[in-house]
Amino acid sequence: MGYFQEVRCIRCGRPLGENDRYYEGCPDCHQAGVNSNWTTVYDVTGAKLPGQNGEPGIYRFRDFYPISPDVAPVSIGEGNTPLLKLERLGREMGLNNLYAKDETRNPTLSFKDRLCSLVATMARQQKAPAITISSTGNHGAAMAAYAAAAEIPCIVFTVPYVPDCMKTLMQAYGAYVMVCPTAQDRWTIMGQCVRELGWVPASGFQNPPIGSNCYAIDGYKSIAFEVYEQLGGEAPAFFAAPTAYCDGLYGIYKGMNDLKNMGYISALPRMVAGESCGTIEETLRRNEKAPVKVEGSTKVAFSVGNTLTTFQGLEAVWKTDGYARSSTDEEAVAMQKRLASREGIYAENSSVLSLLALEKLAKEGVIKPDDKVVALITSTGMRDPETTAQYLPKPPVIQPTMADLRAALKNSYGYSL
Repeated sequence: MGYFQEVRCIRCGRPLGENDRYYEGCPDCHQAGVNSNWTTVYDVTGAKLPGQNGEPGIYRFRDFYPISPDVAPVSIGEGNTPLLKLERLGREMGLNNLYAKDETRNPTLSFKDRLCSLVATMARQQKAPAITISSTGNHGAAMAAYAAAAEIPCIVFTVPYVPDCMKTLMQAYGAYVMVCPTAQDRWTIMGQCVRELGWVPASGFQNPPIGSNCYAIDGYKSIAFEVYEQLGGEAPAFFAAPTAYCDGLYGIYKGMNDLKNMGYISALPRMVAGESCGTIEETLRRNEKAPVKVEGSTKVAFSVGNTLTTFQGLEAVWKTDGYARSSTDEEAVAMQKRLASREGIYAENSSVLSLLALEKLAKEGVIKPDDKVVALITSTGMRDPETTAQYLPKPPVIQPTMADLRAALKNSYGYSL
């Protein structure tokens, strides 16, 4: 299976061995009071990044994933998203080399396609009877699409406050969507299905959380590989990602680590967690060795509104001497509008937390004006346009006269002809 060797605990290094219950997390760490996910280990000695080799989507890099060489990948064209230099927004933020990895260009409009493509491929490899996931939106939609492409049933457990458009999207892809009263309820029933029915989990369901399917997180390594190539063969000084349970942050870190071990880069980018409630930020502030639970909530960035992080997220930040910064709903809404109006990218509110974290670090002097920095834009604002609309003026109704036009532009938008 390419360069794949084994699976170990992120925290203590215990090998998974013959234990097939990888979704439970490391039992030794759990007994010690810290929930830790497993991680795949690769030997990339002498390895090289492949060129265009005819493989679809993210599977140009299939040797860096834990899949058999004879399994047909489940791909609908994910990956190869643009890296855009944000000239106007960068000037406002005091950053001369600000880039956005625009994951809204994936087939289901979010970066979750990379992970879910790998879940579906592994489920096909294992001849799994079904795939299951707990999701508030993007993850569930992506998994539903890739399960459909793989011809494998997909059961999504979600919660009442998820926008109706997201539930519709999941169902449109053919998923069986179940609404549970609470987040814990969805994890409870999902866990029963995984243990008793042999369904493949696409997300985590542990409490405290550990993160998603440890094998599938490697799909996010492709983001690191693509950014390296798009920057002309170098890594950024800082790489920011919106974070909940940190699958993306950790997967990008793993990809950058592969690049370093292959000799492509000499130093890892400093990983930056863009948060809503600030659990990583608080853990770092207290210098704790395990995730710290915080108080907090969010109405607009609900997909990353967790109050307790994962050990894998801390690992990505610790190992790169990185940072975490949290932002308010008001800041997220304002940045969403700035990114759309300055650069033409309409991102989900939670997606812009990466940009907000970078802006805060720039104001603090941590990031210098000429540092090369990348912000991961995880999903499109079209997931929840109703929330955006609440913060915009109602379009005025006018008569077809210049006087009406001038008055409406001035009164509604502050724009004078």
